[in-house]
Amino acid sequence: MRNPNHIGPAPVAAGRPLAALEPTQDMIALIGAGPSGLAGARNLQKQGVAFQGFEAHTDVGGLWNIANPRSTVYESAHLISSKRMTEFAEYPMADSVADYPSHRDLCRYFSDFADHFDLRRHFRFGVSVERVEPVDAADTNTPWRVTVRNAQGELESAQYKGVVIANGILAEPNVPKFEGHFAGQLMHTSQYKRASQFTGKRVLIVGAGNSGCDIAVDAVHYADQVDISVRRGYYFVPKYVFGKPADTIGGKRPLPRWLKQTVDTMVLKWFTGDPVRFGFPKPDYKMYESHPIVNSLILHHLGHGDIHVKADIARFDGHTVHFKDGSQQDYDMVLLATGYSLHYPFIDRNCLNWQGMAPKLYMNIFAPKYTQLAVLGMVEASGLGWQGRYEQAELVARYFKGLQTQQPAAKQLQAAIAGPAPDLSGGYQYLQLERMAFYVNKDAYRSAVREAVAKLA
Repeated sequence: MRNPNHIGPAPVAAGRPLAALEPTQDMIALIGAGPSGLAGARNLQKQGVAFQGFEAHTDVGGLWNIANPRSTVYESAHLISSKRMTEFAEYPMADSVADYPSHRDLCRYFSDFADHFDLRRHFRFGVSVERVEPVDAADTNTPWRVTVRNAQGELESAQYKGVVIANGILAEPNVPKFEGHFAGQLMHTSQYKRASQFTGKRVLIVGAGNSGCDIAVDAVHYADQVDISVRRGYYFVPKYVFGKPADTIGGKRPLPRWLKQTVDTMVLKWFTGDPVRFGFPKPDYKMYESHPIVNSLILHHLGHGDIHVKADIARFDGHTVHFKDGSQQDYDMVLLATGYSLHYPFIDRNCLNWQGMAPKLYMNIFAPKYTQLAVLGMVEASGLGWQGRYEQAELVARYFKGLQTQQPAAKQLQAAIAGPAPDLSGGYQYLQLERMAFYVNKDAYRSAVREAVAKLA
């Protein structure tokens, strides 16, 4: 039952966890206390799997805790999916929270989630993981040596039965290289916090992803000029359709891929028109083959002349930006809305079966080479929500518990992890981009994960 009053003030961070009193050799090391880390903690707790959590910041919430030095959210940041399609099913957000909550609402939500399930005591806060390595790299069932830097700056090492990596995917800025030199202020969206940073400036935003478009809308109220540089076309989804959050519209049974693409593309034209008329290139891919932009305000401001679309950048020359269509313009600031790169610096890439732009993991979770090494949150899908990540965590916890009890279904999953991975694309031909390297179809993915969980029940 939904509790409409559970969101309250953030609590004081707990001290050294009770779980640390247990021998670490019998525990799982869990890295991160953001949404995926909390989902991991909750499910390991439910299955009775002993674990020790590590969080570099002093409290939970991950990137949604704007006080976290590694947080990449900004003052105006809100969810781009609605709360009911995003929340953890066993702990719904309060009815009083807006359809599209702010980062402040979400930070309180994760804090309350941790308190409600008594998760803080399992974490050591202010402790960063420096190194994760197999004790015996040739042994599939190897234990793991985890080295951390504690709150006093000292290094500590201990041995764990397994490792769950849940440190997030939106913290390491992807900064492309450009020809020439820009004499103004060049910064990444990870450094952007508030719209007043644009006051009186001529601003070029590079990239029209969800963050780029949100920030462009912020900028129009402070900057002297706002342009946005793009390389490809986009599909723009409004946050509301027929007065309801757009992601809540539709039947419970998913439509066939071709029909969903056709119907949703037609609906978008009704509500947002054709972005090409505002200067965007025509998409050279079908809808849902790249992540859609959940923002119609950008089109509003384009229609009012507050923002102008520019071509891809060719080179910098002082304050002048030369574009690939032959045009040029002077700017005081260039803001790179160029996304983030997967970043697991504490573990060797070979351990994660890194291939090309991302690790190749079974169901985007399990490393095929090692039995008790898993990653949570390394997944993107339109509409997956935190419940989709929670189901990942449930699968990991049940699997680890099944290995402990020598459950036949766990042995079967272990064999499957070593073999070919299932196709989780749902038939969509996703763009070959770094940020799409671990993209899946929500329905295909959740169906596969739930089926695997059911076998371990």
